[in-house]
Amino acid sequence: MALKRVVVTGLGALTPLGNTAPEFWQGLKNGVSGAAPITRFDPEKFRTRFACEVKNFDAMDHFDRKEMRKMDPFTQYALVVAEEAMKDSALDLEKVDLDKAGVIWGSGIGGLKTFQDEVRSYAQNDNTPRFNPFFIPKMIADISSGYISIKYGFRGPNFVTVSACASATNAIIDALNYIRLGHMEVAICGGSEAAVTEAGIGGFNAMKALSERNDSPATASRPFDKDRDGFVLGEGAAALILEEYEHAMARGATIYAELVGGGMSADAHHITAPHPDGMGATSVMTNALSDAKMKPEEVDYINVHGTSTPLGDVSETLAIKRVFNDHAYHLNISSTKSMTGHLLGAAGAIEAAACLMALTHNTVPPTINHFTDDDQLDNKLNFTFNKAQERELRVALSNTFGFGGHNTSIIFKKLDQ
Repeated sequence: MALKRVVVTGLGALTPLGNTAPEFWQGLKNGVSGAAPITRFDPEKFRTRFACEVKNFDAMDHFDRKEMRKMDPFTQYALVVAEEAMKDSALDLEKVDLDKAGVIWGSGIGGLKTFQDEVRSYAQNDNTPRFNPFFIPKMIADISSGYISIKYGFRGPNFVTVSACASATNAIIDALNYIRLGHMEVAICGGSEAAVTEAGIGGFNAMKALSERNDSPATASRPFDKDRDGFVLGEGAAALILEEYEHAMARGATIYAELVGGGMSADAHHITAPHPDGMGATSVMTNALSDAKMKPEEVDYINVHGTSTPLGDVSETLAIKRVFNDHAYHLNISSTKSMTGHLLGAAGAIEAAACLMALTHNTVPPTINHFTDDDQLDNKLNFTFNKAQERELRVALSNTFGFGGHNTSIIFKKLDQ
């Protein structure tokens, strides 16, 4: 059967750089760091005392008090960006077949704050079993897609993917395939995460995964820099409206780009460390190109996973060189995590949004905080260090890799009519 084409017609973003998609893009383009001392709790006893928090967000601006108390922040974030994306898409729900409209979301952790707070309350109250009746629905990762589908009446496929930091990209790939196969005409997809909590910081500190550059949070996320010492934890969400091409064209929708392919693979190597030779990363980019029926030479920009960890940045660089060969030196490569921090399960969603905005504006967002070249990397590659670069962009690829060896890549292309 002929697969249907899929396009992006709406965007929403709530990030450490801005609380709407346009604000997010301005922060990226201008090379702004979202890292600062933690305000969510007193971090004084932790080895890492900073993060990339969402700023100036008041849930009361979006929900009434009764409604807000039933939702963990990760669900609040999901609903806010879904609303922005829906408005951006200008979809008329009275003209949408709601049985062919679905929600596929991604979150690596879900309601971590809810879980932490409920267990703490139990422990502090002489272990008396007094739990909030909304404890479980607030905590479970799939509740985010449930809330979104209830709000818009979408009765098609509805679920959440969980694959650590690859979660949101897995959600986007699943939505792509459901539309391609004719099971959906419209999908709200993306991801949300709200893990800047004592448990989140403490857990990643215990793994020695986080930067401990407390004297300079704004420069702590340093992908591809010799002195990188771990990632910076971020939070937030992003949503994409995916539509079947003919459905979008029939209503005269504004189209950001076509989603032409997605790839998945596994490292099958280690629970947290990437394959040292980048074998899983090589496979996933190759799979995405094959799915898109594209040659490596057609890609202009790669938004890399680029977490600022000593091992991850090296293995991803090796994979890019293996997949793209000589064309690797003609690509722009950048890690927007240098600005946003690492949004875990939501990373793929905001990085997909970054790719779409880059294509729209023919501008590659930078990898900030580069101070010293790393001899383990190929410094002839264009990592778009420190300053955005304008260039004609036709095709962008986004990588996200997760603990457990989960690898995902998606490819966006400016629309060919």
